[in-house]
Amino acid sequence: MTSQTTVEKAPREPEDTPVPAPVKGLRGHPWLTLFSVAIGVMMVALDGTIVAIANPAIQQDLGASLADVQWITNGYMLALAVSLITAGKLGDRFGHRQTFLIGIAGFAAASAAIGLSQGVALVIIFRVLQGLFGALLMPAALGLLRATFPAEKLNMAIGIWGMVIGASTAGGPILGGVLVEHVNWQSVFFINVPVGVIALVFGLVILKDHRAENAPKSFDIGGIVLLSSAMFCLIWSLIKGSEWGWGDLKTIGFLVGAVVLFAAFAFTQTKVREPLIPLAMFRSVPLSAGVVLMVLMAFAFMGGLFFVTFYLQNVHGMSPVDSGLHLLPLTGMMIVGSPLAGAAITRFGPRVPLVGGMVSVAVAMFGMSQLAIGTGTLTMSLWFALLGFGLAPVMVGATEVIVGNAPMELSGVAGGLQQAAMQVGGSLGTAVLGAVMAAQVDAKLGDNWKAAGLPPVEPAQLDQASAAIKVGMPPVAPGTPPEIAAKITGVAHDTFVSGMSSAFMVAGIVAVVAALVATLTKRGANAEAGVGAGHI
Repeated sequence: MTSQTTVEKAPREPEDTPVPAPVKGLRGHPWLTLFSVAIGVMMVALDGTIVAIANPAIQQDLGASLADVQWITNGYMLALAVSLITAGKLGDRFGHRQTFLIGIAGFAAASAAIGLSQGVALVIIFRVLQGLFGALLMPAALGLLRATFPAEKLNMAIGIWGMVIGASTAGGPILGGVLVEHVNWQSVFFINVPVGVIALVFGLVILKDHRAENAPKSFDIGGIVLLSSAMFCLIWSLIKGSEWGWGDLKTIGFLVGAVVLFAAFAFTQTKVREPLIPLAMFRSVPLSAGVVLMVLMAFAFMGGLFFVTFYLQNVHGMSPVDSGLHLLPLTGMMIVGSPLAGAAITRFGPRVPLVGGMVSVAVAMFGMSQLAIGTGTLTMSLWFALLGFGLAPVMVGATEVIVGNAPMELSGVAGGLQQAAMQVGGSLGTAVLGAVMAAQVDAKLGDNWKAAGLPPVEPAQLDQASAAIKVGMPPVAPGTPPEIAAKITGVAHDTFVSGMSSAFMVAGIVAVVAALVATLTKRGANAEAGVGAGHI
């Protein structure tokens, strides 16, 4: 297969590398290309967290059930995760510029439709469409950067790209809190319209399409169906596992289905002329290590961060805006650290920054496992800052390792792999660490309740209390005497913090494993110079 030959080829010697012609005018300018794709990426990354703040207002305004509100998030996540690799292939086949522009336009239009929706069913439908268009956009952005920047500047570009994603993700709760509190929940979606228009205009003027000479000419329809089905079964089982129970037949059935479908997909990829993902890509140990590293990083980061918001809002009693502001050390270190990480990786290679980054993440996770009810802002900020400092080189380096070790004609697929790895890792982390939290709360609650001298309750009532405590909420019924309410609140917060500590310990162990995986990475063997070198 052509793709196998390309993956296994040795990197060109410097004297054999053609010197790219200088870029004339705005179209194809590397730094302007980065600015253009950053606007679109910011819109999608922001939407991943900003909507969580709007969900209670949506539920109240549209009379939605809890299941409906969960689908507003789950529908988006499923559509995004299932479509990313296929969307990357579309970019490799038809051009990343076209795919990116369609993604921008569709995402903005779906956002406007959500804001205009009068029922929760329409909100869910358009959220799914948002996920599909977001999947088109994200791998195409990486493909455009890979094709535009020369190898020696690619890490810096990916560093800034990662900075935008990190800042947007962490800034979502702050912006969402301001908009919901002072405007309405619709504004959370309407804000994407002007941003999308700006991104579309810049994209039309600046982005230049680059296609590899041996770009794919056909589609592996069977592979797309099998991979999409496998990803759906995997993500769906992770989303629903805590609700159904991890030993439930439905959960096990979806997990087994995912394994069977992934195996069938891998088999079919060896039989078609132009596979969706040429398995020869994974003969590159650094690329495979980069994918695993991205899964483990997202597991620790997203799974751990899930509890931090509950800790800040429900234990410390902060508003959504205040809790977002307390996460600024994390955001700030990612903003500062990502370009610096790009420069360090360019100079020293990815291995040392990646190992160092994951060690920092591990230390931060172990430190956060010591958070208590009365922990002050300074201590929290130190651990959040260390976490951001560690994440910056990993976001940049793992992305470069995956994309840079893939051939140019598969840069979209590689970008899809990177994003899909993050989605799978984040879902897996939230599910597994959530299960750790739940097990710890269930194990400790009865003893803590008795030790506080609270009146005995029936097992069913204790189970109801446990559900609230798992998100840090004290199960205080209206009319409860103040002294009893204070005791219940103390038990709830103590038990929640105990469960959160266990979850962070597991996240820290996963981060240590990720640091070991990072020792297998190296600079991309296929990171050939992009056409934009004349402008840099």
